[in-house]
Amino acid sequence: MSRARSHRRASLFLAAVFPRGVTTRVTGRRELSARPAPQEPGMEYQDAVRTLNSLQTNASYLEEVKRRRGDLQTQLETMKLYLARSGLQVEDLDQLNIIHVTGTKGKGSTCAFTERILRNYGLKTGFFSSPHLVQVRERIRINGQPISPEHFTKHFWRLYHRLEETKDSSSCVSMPAYFRFLTLMAFHVFLQEKVDLAVVEVGIGGAYDCTNIIRKPVVCGVSSLGIDHTSLLGDTMEKIAWQKGGIFKHGVPAFTVPQPDGPLAVLRERAEQISCPLYLCPPLEALEEGGPPLTLGLEGEHQRSNAALALQLARCWLQRKDHQGIGELKASRPSLLCQLPLAPVFQPTSHMRHGLRDTEWLGRTQILCRGPLTWYLDGAHTCSSVQACVRWFRQALHRRKSGPEVPEVRVLLFNSTGDRDPAPLLKLLRPCQFDYAVFCPNLTEVASTGNADQQNFMVTLDQVLLRCLEHQQHWSRLDEEAASPDLWSTPSPEAGGPAALLLAPRLPHTHGTSSLVFSCISHALQWISQGRDPDFQTPSSPRDLLAHPVANSGASVLREAAAIHVLVTGSLHLVGGVLKLLDPSLSQ
Repeated sequence: MSRARSHRRASLFLAAVFPRGVTTRVTGRRELSARPAPQEPGMEYQDAVRTLNSLQTNASYLEEVKRRRGDLQTQLETMKLYLARSGLQVEDLDQLNIIHVTGTKGKGSTCAFTERILRNYGLKTGFFSSPHLVQVRERIRINGQPISPEHFTKHFWRLYHRLEETKDSSSCVSMPAYFRFLTLMAFHVFLQEKVDLAVVEVGIGGAYDCTNIIRKPVVCGVSSLGIDHTSLLGDTMEKIAWQKGGIFKHGVPAFTVPQPDGPLAVLRERAEQISCPLYLCPPLEALEEGGPPLTLGLEGEHQRSNAALALQLARCWLQRKDHQGIGELKASRPSLLCQLPLAPVFQPTSHMRHGLRDTEWLGRTQILCRGPLTWYLDGAHTCSSVQACVRWFRQALHRRKSGPEVPEVRVLLFNSTGDRDPAPLLKLLRPCQFDYAVFCPNLTEVASTGNADQQNFMVTLDQVLLRCLEHQQHWSRLDEEAASPDLWSTPSPEAGGPAALLLAPRLPHTHGTSSLVFSCISHALQWISQGRDPDFQTPSSPRDLLAHPVANSGASVLREAAAIHVLVTGSLHLVGGVLKLLDPSLSQ
């Protein structure tokens, strides 16, 4: 397809999906919203978040990191300077009992399990994670709860003004970038709150991550590794493992879950170089022997690996807290994988069991049942995590099927951001047999000026909409491939589970999956729900949302369906925007 034809087609799609009254002409560099950054900021929460958003220089920061990959010490020295300007020294962080967790899949869930287990022991916990779903204050938690808007506002302005007062007139950068600022703020909050322990989730990197300024964690963990953020971390699993292993510290015990041989060998090598004792977590089944099965608060088989890692991290922290030392770990035996010692097999305590059972982590294998609609929310955004998401979704469908005579509709709501290739992710989702595929940016509304938590200054509206159109084109090509199968090949089992998980009956479709692109999450949810979600109601009529053949025919199907199953995946930010609209209480 020629470039001119491609742009013409994009313009036609945009004209079809924008609601009436909204400009559809694509301009060169229209920003999502105007940068607020007041000269004399107020002291309200939204003012603080808007000013924080003015530090969204993540794109240029990552470019700098890529240029200076071999200069790890400079990256950490820069963070130390910011820490000193904020009024702290690296030695102050040694007072915090920190559990440091990295990985490309499941590190957030692992942290959530670990924090909940240790909180069950009556300990006061801090928790720093990324990204947030609805409000930025979710990134810094005390005893499992996001700090209050008042607490966030107080700490933000205190740190912001301190950095302003100590800036060097010769430097062109007076403020740390967005994630660095929040990392500094989390350290200040945890020290002031005098938490017993802090669970810190590493950002994108590992060795180059600003959280790696932590020099004396109590224990480290590496969750499942996969291909992600290749422009920063490297284009092979081994390079990514080298990055993630950068959080290991001399003499500090570390745990990991089963990985492919190559990455596991790299982790072992990095650990040996600095005399870091590295252990491989036994499967959760080994810890269940001789006792009742463990119940997890997060659904999905893949969460069992995260729970197994969390149990080892929590147990190790408790032992070191009691001054029993690393020797008490007593690895049960060498594992067959790269000769890593296998972490102890033990009977989880009641506190551990209840902690795993009571863990909540929004946006990860989360299900919301609302009248005829069931929303399945999972922020999977790598090939391995999407595979796990597909298994979870199909198993959940199998458990919730309404009966042999009840027609149902399945809808995919998808977006993918950054430098990720959406084609393999979408291909993995095909076995779910969606009736409709819906694509939209990670924007709750077309204009997000009223909601500072959802603002993103690193991309333009045109960029995110054109990316959604690319997603739709990928999906259409997959439809064309499915419509022209290789007649000489034998059918292969579906990815993500046994054929028994196919559900029937399906509403008849004589063609491939119908697809639509919407300009924001709100418009996508209006069309999908058709006013049938008892808690998601909008002033505008879904019938008049837009005039488009697929939208009109699909609206009739959705209004008549006895059950509608909606999988939201591909981006945690998309999941967060959906949660914000479906559950307004999360914004309070």
